[in-house]
Amino acid sequence: MSWPVRATEVVYENPWIRVREDVVTRPDGTEGIYGVVELQRPAVFVVALTDDDEVVLVTLERHTVGSSVEVPAGGTDGEDPLAAARRELVEETGLVARDWLRVGTMNALNGVCRAPEVVFLARGLEPDPDAADTTARAEEGIREVRRVPVRDVLGLVRDGAITDGETIAAVMLALVALDRVS
Repeated sequence: MSWPVRATEVVYENPWIRVREDVVTRPDGTEGIYGVVELQRPAVFVVALTDDDEVVLVTLERHTVGSSVEVPAGGTDGEDPLAAARRELVEETGLVARDWLRVGTMNALNGVCRAPEVVFLARGLEPDPDAADTTARAEEGIREVRRVPVRDVLGLVRDGAITDGETIAAVMLALVALDRVS
């Protein structure tokens, strides 16, 4: 089953996203228009795990939904995904990691988006001595960086305190990689 595209038009574009309208033939044979949002570059997500089995989370203000609890994340900005993940971890938390593991890929909102994402598990955390500048955190609306025990992170998901789907999926990929779910 496919969605043949008969025509496409970019209706909006900036350095981060492109929005297009596709004239499609639906799986049932009818014709229609399908709006698609595309990330210009892949995104990265970092599940940073401390030696005390805590996940590093950031609380930030999102223009779209308001306050949101998330794992560090961001665009690759044309970089290799691992380099971008390292940069995002430092920018958003002031931490560096000794050990990195790519634990999976995912797609956000694939009913309306083409948004490829790469998830990393970072361990061996320590403060970056060069990360005293909190300008990047302020610019992104990050108001808190905290360490939360894994069991409590799952409770935050259960209780609705973490609603970011990409954070939930990233934590799940990390736990699967650690063989912590059956």
